[in-house]
Amino acid sequence: MRVVDLSDPPPIGVTGAPGVIVAVGEASTPEGEFWLDTATFALAENVQEDRRYVAVESVGEAVAELRERCARWRHASAVCDDVLRSVNVTGPVLPGVITESLAYSTLQSGPEFASWLASRGPAGLPDIPDPVLASRDGGTLTIRFNRPQRHNAFSTDARALLLEALTVALLDDTVTDVVLGGNGASFCSGGDLGEFGTFTDPASAHVARTRHSPALALAALTERLGRACRAEIHGRVLGSGLEMAAFCGWVICHPGAVLGLPELMLGLIPGAGGTVSITRRIGRWRTAYLVLSGQMIDPDTALAWGLVDEIA
Repeated sequence: MRVVDLSDPPPIGVTGAPGVIVAVGEASTPEGEFWLDTATFALAENVQEDRRYVAVESVGEAVAELRERCARWRHASAVCDDVLRSVNVTGPVLPGVITESLAYSTLQSGPEFASWLASRGPAGLPDIPDPVLASRDGGTLTIRFNRPQRHNAFSTDARALLLEALTVALLDDTVTDVVLGGNGASFCSGGDLGEFGTFTDPASAHVARTRHSPALALAALTERLGRACRAEIHGRVLGSGLEMAAFCGWVICHPGAVLGLPELMLGLIPGAGGTVSITRRIGRWRTAYLVLSGQMIDPDTALAWGLVDEIA
């Protein structure tokens, strides 16, 4: 990780992939504007409307923590930065999802993910019936994650049922509203850690992610329905849960929710389309901060950033 002051002169010549760059200081010069565009994100101790900034209590403490995390997970940090710089937020979703998935599979083959798997040890996955429930009322299709015992942690069987319900909505034009929610204390706490590592072949995992993708289905539904494709989130809204919700045309957030992207601690990056969906909402800079810092944010911050659309 490289730290630059916003008053530093721009580099001369082509230096290749820039890597993780954290900018600090005042942006009152042309150099400052260059670094705001070039940096992974900029840190400030006061709230800025410019979404290239993230406000923190102490810039010095935040930089120290980021250094430690980027050193510990240097491959995942670098790949996260590369992918976020590659996403075209104004373009179609599919290329972004493919880029993300290829990078995710690369990290699944890497030493940081292997180290996390070793530290986790053997993990059992409980058999929970009906991990996703769908119901129809007129033109409204309501889809709810239904693994409350595990805060609706996302599993392979849940993905299959979610995709089945979303496909029904895509094929049936009498579905005029889609509501995505979760039963129990949380909307969705991300991928079920007990299932991580069960795909021994990252290439097959990539094909499965991109050919059976709820992200692509949600994006297509939002393109058709707009705000009528909405997520109602509460409790833990982490990892893939947040990534999928962000694809919806309207996100309603409960006041007590906690939002975040904790994948770096596994040696991974978001893998459910979040480098596209979240970046579209809040920009690559704040998305990178959520991943690299591992910090959780509250609904008020999420609303100010545009990650959610309403608190209710």
